[in-house]
Amino acid sequence: MPEQASPATLRCPGCGTELSTALLSCPQCQRLVHADELKALAGQAEASQRAGDLSGALAQWRSVQSLLPPETRQHALIAERIAGLSTELERGGAARPAERGWSKGVAGLGALGLLAWKFKFLLVLALTKGKLLLLGLTKASTVLSMALSMGVYWSLWGWRFALGFVAAMYVHEMGHVAALRRYGIAATAPMFVPGLGAFVRYKQHRASAVEDARVGLSGPLWGLAAAVAAWAASLATSWPSLAAIAHASAWLNLFNLLPLGSLDGGRGFRALSRPQRWIAAAALAGMWFWTGEALLLLLLIVAVGRAMAGEAPQAGHRSALLTYVGLVVALALLSLVRAAELPAN
Repeated sequence: MPEQASPATLRCPGCGTELSTALLSCPQCQRLVHADELKALAGQAEASQRAGDLSGALAQWRSVQSLLPPETRQHALIAERIAGLSTELERGGAARPAERGWSKGVAGLGALGLLAWKFKFLLVLALTKGKLLLLGLTKASTVLSMALSMGVYWSLWGWRFALGFVAAMYVHEMGHVAALRRYGIAATAPMFVPGLGAFVRYKQHRASAVEDARVGLSGPLWGLAAAVAAWAASLATSWPSLAAIAHASAWLNLFNLLPLGSLDGGRGFRALSRPQRWIAAAALAGMWFWTGEALLLLLLIVAVGRAMAGEAPQAGHRSALLTYVGLVVALALLSLVRAAELPAN
């Protein structure tokens, strides 16, 4: 009876060597295990690029890269292509209309401009990203973890606050998802950790510090929109629970701007030059002096440390700086929103 390969193995079409599915190339003849799939993906990527769909091309080239052994020349060439397309997308080249508008909006943010622009952003978000927001709710893992988190907050502050606060966190995470989709980066659906927050796990690496900053700061940017929506609704209804949601959401997004590690602010700071980091620190100092929000002092201390020590790019990214400073100003002001009291449990 002929020997059968186990389900976890396959045979090299070049030399017949039995291979593990985890291998990307044959150890005997060096043939690429996924050669046919690589050819098809490369063709699709080239077609997307010719059609001007840079987000689609990036997603396909990243898939190609994940099927190539990291030590090969092909892997390095694809990495260079991905970096080039990412830069082109960042500059506004051949992006989809809705994405071009989003990119230009963020690129034009200033510390004061964001405050005037935020209401327009709410409308744009609702019109262009509504379908994306609903998409995350089709994942059972997301819905279940959201329900568990809501149960924790419900037990502490009642169902109205719990529902609104979890919804605001969801919008924050979907901001990351939107940016990841724009850059063609595969990631998991949002997952909630009851009582602690939520996260999105990346399946592929970002191509540059600028790309990482864009993805990182998109969460607080969308989170700002959620906080503004809750604040506007509280003004219209005078419901204290909505004001509490606006305050809590603003505070949580402000905390995420802490320029440390894998937090959103830490990823944003990686794209800033040393002088730009000092500008960001100055903005934090000014808002701390103005609002008295203690959290801003913590952000300021860490920002000064990042400005004084550690690696920093020679040429920082202006848009990332403007977005970070604008978010600091807007979220610090929104953190001043106070509810008369939290809804009774």
